Amino acid sequence: MDVLSDVLLSVRLTGAVFFAVDARSPFVTESPSVAAIGDHLVSGSEHVIAFHVVTEGSCWAETVDHADPPVSLEAGDMVAFPAGDANVMASAPGMRGRPDPELYVRPPDRTLPFTLRMSRESNADRIRFVCGFLGCDTRPFNPLLDSLPRIVHSPVSAASREWVASLLGAAVQTTGDEGGAGREAMLAKLAELMFVEALRSHLAQLSDDERGWLAGVRDPQVGAALQLMHGRPADPWTLERLAREVDMSRSAFAERFTTFVRIPPMQYLSRWRLQLAARMLESASVSVAQVASKVGYQSEASFNRAFKREVGETPGAWRRGQRRDPRHPPALGSERRG
Repeated sequence: MDVLSDVLLSVRLTGAVFFAVDARSPFVTESPSVAAIGDHLVSGSEHVIAFHVVTEGSCWAETVDHADPPVSLEAGDMVAFPAGDANVMASAPGMRGRPDPELYVRPPDRTLPFTLRMSRESNADRIRFVCGFLGCDTRPFNPLLDSLPRIVHSPVSAASREWVASLLGAAVQTTGDEGGAGREAMLAKLAELMFVEALRSHLAQLSDDERGWLAGVRDPQVGAALQLMHGRPADPWTLERLAREVDMSRSAFAERFTTFVRIPPMQYLSRWRLQLAARMLESASVSVAQVASKVGYQSEASFNRAFKREVGETPGAWRRGQRRDPRHPPALGSERRG
């Protein structure tokens, strides 16, 4: 499995599409930060990413705090806010609206997506876009989040644009219809697919002097080392062995890896092993000792020490907390033991 896919699966990317917006110029929608509305968005997620996909017309996207330049969007473009910033979609840059947090509180009898219609001047330019959210885990280790800018702007590729538009159109058209069974599940998966598509496009657009985990994935030597660690995380990797595998000297490899990923190779490996372990601990059918062995620790004691040092609690305490939290159900096929 490629490294990006491995991380996305491990951090449990989960999507939801909330709004289909049908607007006429001039218009503005302002979304609160996910910190203010996160409890109503993607159930059970530690972190939420807001995104918008333009399906017709053109508009502008920006963060409310003006920290980044406005982004011009055309049909087929996706914009995501990985840090969960309050953001604006508008017919012109610099416009501001009045966010309504109550829009994000879903009544129990409402199905998704909600449709918002704005500025119904028939002769004005029409803009249609979809607003959604993506949830993911942040602990113990999510190397992707810190490597993303506050605004990720990526076109949906020409190859994917047709099927994305068709699925979005079919989902939105069935809003409120009796024949819309399974629509929300379809939209959730579509949100995940579109985000992955945006990440792939963003990765392809990175400049040669870009640094960060995503840039490291693309780098020949660093990417090869990441592939080895993700492909065989329980192997007894050492700095020397990794350097030899990617045909570099020990010191040159350590420097290059740290420059891109921002942490040394062996620290990265340790944190990734703990991320994998945290997911395994959600299953009551696997003992702590078995988890330790599966992620490359020679003893349960050393695993316990590493887990507590990085996560702040022992593996047993983490497991008990996950089992008590209704947002994290046990893995399929596992048993709950008292």
